[in-house]
Amino acid sequence: MPFTQLTVYRHDRRKRALITLVGEIDLGSAPLVRTTLAQCLHDGIRTIDIDLTPVTFCDCSGLNTFLLAAQRTTEAGGTLRLHHPPPTLALLLDLTGAEFLLLGVPLGCLLPPVEDVPDPAAHTPPHRTVPLASLLSGDAR
Repeated sequence: MPFTQLTVYRHDRRKRALITLVGEIDLGSAPLVRTTLAQCLHDGIRTIDIDLTPVTFCDCSGLNTFLLAAQRTTEAGGTLRLHHPPPTLALLLDLTGAEFLLLGVPLGCLLPPVEDVPDPAAHTPPHRTVPLASLLSGDAR
């Protein structure tokens, strides 16, 4: 596996941190992101903003890292938000429906307009819901 480079910059102001990531987020660099975000919580940071403007690539291991960090931040009484995700991560967020978890998009903005809502009488296959914790831990069945 080729070496991927990721640089992390952290700027704190009281209980808020701005994390700027530069480079690629993948299986090799996701642990650095995970460690950085865990350290923020350890240091008492409760609002974490992550600037992804200089990120050129982010795969599902990066998405998983952000989801886990968002869950832990929420459990600690804080918030974690991604800003300016690269196209690869934006696509993953769209495909997984995780925009409202990581981008701070109000849930109402994700709902279709009233005229686009299908007729309730139309048959739609049932779907199951899996708690976020199960998805993150890999226990979803």
